[in-house]
Amino acid sequence: MIYHFIGIKGSGMSALATIMKELGYDVQGSDVDKYFFTQVELEKHNINLLTFNKENIKDNMIIIRGTTFNESNNEEVKKAQELNLEMYTYNEMVGKLTNKFKTICICGCHGKTTTSAMLSHVLCNTIHANYLIGDGTGYANKNNDYFVLESCEYQRHFLSYNPYYVIITNIDLDHVDYFKDINDIINAYQEFSNKSQKIVLAFGDNENTKKLKLNKEIIYYGINEDNDIRATNIKYKETGISFDVLIKNKYIDSFDLPIFGEHNLLNTLAVIGICYFEKINIEEIKKYLSNFKGAKRRFNIININKSVIIDDYAHHPNEVKATINAVKQKYPNKKIIVIFEPHTYSRTKEFKNELIKIFNEVDESYIMDIHGARENKEDFKNITSDIIINKLKNGHHINIDEAYKLSKYENSVFLFMSPNDISKLEEDLKKLLIHNWLII
Repeated sequence: MIYHFIGIKGSGMSALATIMKELGYDVQGSDVDKYFFTQVELEKHNINLLTFNKENIKDNMIIIRGTTFNESNNEEVKKAQELNLEMYTYNEMVGKLTNKFKTICICGCHGKTTTSAMLSHVLCNTIHANYLIGDGTGYANKNNDYFVLESCEYQRHFLSYNPYYVIITNIDLDHVDYFKDINDIINAYQEFSNKSQKIVLAFGDNENTKKLKLNKEIIYYGINEDNDIRATNIKYKETGISFDVLIKNKYIDSFDLPIFGEHNLLNTLAVIGICYFEKINIEEIKKYLSNFKGAKRRFNIININKSVIIDDYAHHPNEVKATINAVKQKYPNKKIIVIFEPHTYSRTKEFKNELIKIFNEVDESYIMDIHGARENKEDFKNITSDIIINKLKNGHHINIDEAYKLSKYENSVFLFMSPNDISKLEEDLKKLLIHNWLII
């Protein structure tokens, strides 16, 4: 039986495909005829990649479809339905697969990718674990007991999973195209958390996690004194963050890690919490947290002479603010040049004021056109990137092919933020900066 993935180049889909290949399943997939960074791992696993075509669909297949594809917008889905083939959405297949393991589900409006990557790095090197992360990485060995799973709340997809542990990195208003309001989001997290077989580990300095009413034990982590797991004696440095960890007011150990921004300190506390409950040796925890290299497209740094290019996935205001604060910690003496692509019209409309306030606190902001993703521009009249740019003190518009607008800045951090592929703009800037450097 062949497992055919419709939309295989998506970050979650590609990771799931490589995992199933590693577990011995016969896997192939299709997508648009365009290069995606996820192809590297797919090709490394010798997974056959096809272009969307209804002729790809055969009787001997089980179909896994990306959640954005259905019979009305994809000929392969329609053909599979005509053949009455067994078909699962991405999250349904993930749920079916991970039921075989003790699954640690990391959810939250922000931080779940980095926390998932960090936790999988520590567990893989200590008690061994499989993982599926939203940055397009995945790994599995059928002999492992644990599975680290990034779990998305959008359209309540995470309800397909049956968690052993649940980590909630935060609960904020997001996905306003689906959720009615913040209470609707809290209810979704509450329903999911109550499925946990063991404890729920939640960020306790977030007012919305405190509103959860669970029939499970909930352990809070954070900085405030009322948390069960907390960081104290925190020192933010250009080389990272040092802090002490207390659990139930008992001193556990001191950490000095190459991480930046309070959000990454909190991600680290969540990882330490799970490792503590699984009785992993504290020196092992410190060792592997210290050599964690980060998740893909999360604060990825390239240095070119006195300039720095940082690529990050941030798109929600809280993520954008946290990422900028991390830049200020690591590079206190450099200008910050933000390049931001707004993601979805509904999110831009909802959060424009928060974004304007944040971008007015950096040196220069270059805003790209809105990436509509699943939304149609016609449904959001007058919602363009100008509603942000026009309220900025140092705001400018930029297109994907206008890197020359950026190359005039020296001794600066160029912070690119978007969940989409804007690598052409980054690559063009790298070439211009290298050229400027060589002719000095």
